[in-house]
Amino acid sequence: MIQNLFYSKMQHQNLVLSILGLGMVMLAVFSLSVGAFSIPFSNAISILLQQLGIVSGSFTVQETNVLLQIRFPRVLLAMLVGGGLGISGAALQGLFRNPLVEPGLIGVSSGGALFAVIFIVFGASFPWFTGLFGSFSLPLFAFVGGLINVLLVYKMANYGGKTDISLLILAGVALTALSSALIGLAIFYADEAAIRNFSFWSLGDVGGANWSKVKIAFLLILAPACWIMLQYRNLNALALGENEAFHMGVNVQKVKYIVLFMSALVVGVGVSMTGTIGFVGLTVPHLIRLSFGADHRLVLSGAFLLGACLLTGADLLARALVMPAEMPIGIITAIIGSPFFIWLIINVKKIRT
Repeated sequence: MIQNLFYSKMQHQNLVLSILGLGMVMLAVFSLSVGAFSIPFSNAISILLQQLGIVSGSFTVQETNVLLQIRFPRVLLAMLVGGGLGISGAALQGLFRNPLVEPGLIGVSSGGALFAVIFIVFGASFPWFTGLFGSFSLPLFAFVGGLINVLLVYKMANYGGKTDISLLILAGVALTALSSALIGLAIFYADEAAIRNFSFWSLGDVGGANWSKVKIAFLLILAPACWIMLQYRNLNALALGENEAFHMGVNVQKVKYIVLFMSALVVGVGVSMTGTIGFVGLTVPHLIRLSFGADHRLVLSGAFLLGACLLTGADLLARALVMPAEMPIGIITAIIGSPFFIWLIINVKKIRT
């Protein structure tokens, strides 16, 4: 009986993940055809199939170049960053057993943004770093900033081997404010071109995507995200409490550092490539839990897929709403995420009363 229930649950989770994955692929393909330069949907599919050597179709060279060199890397980057933000938010919420925890709230995003801005403005002062890491320099520098912030927040909120969630959030707010002030100080010394770029970048943008960034994102976002997915059993145990997880054989401190390290890497790299994009890491895990339950095997993978769908859809709207111009993608995610967060707060209050 128990074995049948287990297999039934596994089948249900696999079905949900398959539907999310299929929806992500369909949305991505549709997104390839939309923009200031319109490509018929059938032509977009034909171009992709031709690249796979399956079929050849009638389409122009211009359509092929726009799709493969501009749209395709842009969509892939949006999927990777959105998925990374989604799974990082789910992992951090599971780690600290609090639905309000997300990368932006505990300082990961602001730390990554601070170090990214420092590198952009003062990068010439670190020639050894650029020479050592090449095109990985900016993402790794942003990762260091996110990691420093999240470790400081964790240390300030941790006492007696336990983490006080109130202190965690307060410390995150404080370090976010400090990071914002230091970003302002760095921008004060920047030239006008850097200031204009920062203004648009700070609202979130995937318009600068290219294949070089996509390759880095596959290595520094997708690989850590897969590592986070492997922690689902430990996060399920932690949901019962740290003491209970310890007695179940979970190395609690090790799991904490793995999740914090990998989340900082994913978010820091994402921030360095697209700017600060809010609410994805907060709303996506909630949607998965409310719809399909709290098992982290489904929550982590589902958050990655739904986060990829959300950011791809937001990028699609950013390109479609104000053609031929583009709206910053962070505006779209805030418009989508803020009402959901308000709805969540109202419903939590209703439950408590």
